[in-house]
Amino acid sequence: MSTAAEEPVEPGSVVLTEPVRLRAVQFAAEVLARMPPDEVPTALRSIARFTPAKRVRLGGAALAAALDADADFRAKVAEVIAEGSPQLVEAVRDGTSTAASDPIDTALVAYLTRPDGWIDIVAQANVRWAAGRQHGDATTEQIGRLRAELAELRAKAKGEPARVRQAVQGAEQASAAELADLRRQVRARTGELRAAAQELAETQAAVADAQRRIEAAASAQEAELRRVRSRVAELERAAEASRRGARADRDVDDARLWLLVETLAEATAGVRRELSLPAPSVRPGDTIASGRTGAQSRRADDPAALDGLLALPNVHLIVDGYNVTKNGYGDLPLSDQRKRLIGAMATLAGRSGAEVTIAFDGSTRPPAQPPVPRGVRVLFSAADEIADDLIRRLVAAEPEGRPIVVVTSDQQVVTDVGRAGAWTVPSAVLLARLG
Repeated sequence: MSTAAEEPVEPGSVVLTEPVRLRAVQFAAEVLARMPPDEVPTALRSIARFTPAKRVRLGGAALAAALDADADFRAKVAEVIAEGSPQLVEAVRDGTSTAASDPIDTALVAYLTRPDGWIDIVAQANVRWAAGRQHGDATTEQIGRLRAELAELRAKAKGEPARVRQAVQGAEQASAAELADLRRQVRARTGELRAAAQELAETQAAVADAQRRIEAAASAQEAELRRVRSRVAELERAAEASRRGARADRDVDDARLWLLVETLAEATAGVRRELSLPAPSVRPGDTIASGRTGAQSRRADDPAALDGLLALPNVHLIVDGYNVTKNGYGDLPLSDQRKRLIGAMATLAGRSGAEVTIAFDGSTRPPAQPPVPRGVRVLFSAADEIADDLIRRLVAAEPEGRPIVVVTSDQQVVTDVGRAGAWTVPSAVLLARLG
């Protein structure tokens, strides 16, 4: 710590009060205990070996003398004071007011740090300490007077024991009578409260039981209502499904019937108009008897025969898509194969007026639906079937008697649709017709 330049101090010019001197010696003893042996002043080396209590009791005079005479030792003690009370040290050094601090602490800090005017600061602190001590003496004197007055009052109180005892006995008797009356009232009220509590408990039990019965009934009614609602909803769904199924079946039956009637009517009119056939001289039974057969093959093996089939009224042309494209232009990507076939079939449908359906394999994930021109239906098989099964379902969906032509080179499909009454055309014949 930096301190002001040391000023010569005349003997007797600085008087430390006993509390300040004792506090300074205590701090000096603590600092001495922490100092390295080579830094301990020569006059204090013997004291440094004492216990803490003995340093203050036996070495107090030596410690005080060292603080007075050894500036380095006093500076080390002042550093400890600065660490514990930095604000007070700063106030003493700057000369600001220290009226709010303990005068003993102020005098100790001024004595150890010794800034300019420190002697006056110590003197002022001593004056403040003396004034406080005088005030304490006055307070002690006042306490003595109050104690004397209290003793006098106690003596007077001892002179009237009989009156006090009589008053106390009267108060005790009145209190006992009042207490007995209060106890009787409390017992009566306690009985009433117990009866009321028992009645309340019985009422609460009855209410709880009634509430449980109501909740059980409400729960049962709610469950029954949910069951009835579920049944009604199920019946409504079944009725709606039945109505939809009936409408769908009726629509399909009507379409099949219309197509059959229309086909028969147009076929009959066309045959009568174009052929003007005379009455036959040979019957089908005659061919059996003579060993001949009149059965015809339901297969068109050239483009002309295909055109003849497409000229039939209400004919439905079903094309095995990939079977045709892979025989005609299998080197193209599948999307281009589909696009080319759909375009060619749209032209054929426009010229012939036939209903055209193209069936492709859909695999596990059918491709995006390509643009479909008017007059052509494009279908992809479901994930669990192939295009052959889709063709069989299309043939089976048509009414018996309507002309159906299936274009495929798959012999199993040819056999199956032929049994159902459909005409078959090889894929090469359709390609030749389109080319």
